[in-house]
Amino acid sequence: MKIGVLALQGAVAEHIRSLELAGAEAVTVKRVEQLEEIDGIVIPGGESTTIGKLMRKYGFIEALQQFSAQGKPLFGTCAGLIVLAERIAGHDQAHLSLMNMTVSRNAFGRQRESFETDLDVKGIDEPIRAVFIRAPLIQEVGEGVEVLSVYHDEIVTARQGHLLACSFHPELTDDYRLHQYFVDMVAQSLAAAK
Repeated sequence: MKIGVLALQGAVAEHIRSLELAGAEAVTVKRVEQLEEIDGIVIPGGESTTIGKLMRKYGFIEALQQFSAQGKPLFGTCAGLIVLAERIAGHDQAHLSLMNMTVSRNAFGRQRESFETDLDVKGIDEPIRAVFIRAPLIQEVGEGVEVLSVYHDEIVTARQGHLLACSFHPELTDDYRLHQYFVDMVAQSLAAAK
């Protein structure tokens, strides 16, 4: 099993480390051709508008839509969540338009409103440590999307089949259980494809 981390912007090395702790072989993805060699991909945080522009520039929009159409899992964290969404509040253009949800950018405020908390996540036994930095939130989910966690009644983690998204940065702690959850999704996807 090989899982990629889209290396256009964001905490790429930290995601690689978390995926490896969860037992996956992890690689940085900088070229579209590399998508053929991997079984799942993480779209890390950063700045969603910048990530979207870089994805367009390097041909990743259609390539990742095709990747998803093959049933290969994608995991978007923070800005990566925005990139996966079908709808972005106050913006006309979505990026990948894969997950049936509406998201709000910087919903938790600016950099100084960043915080950490323990978060219950459906499918993970004990609470995980979640780091929120200029975090977006999921305003609403549509059909087929399962809410996995909420913080103060706001949706911060969701799953739609082979797609996983969270508002926070799971890679910035030593707790790799959300990455383990994603690795398990990739394993299930590979088993189903056989």
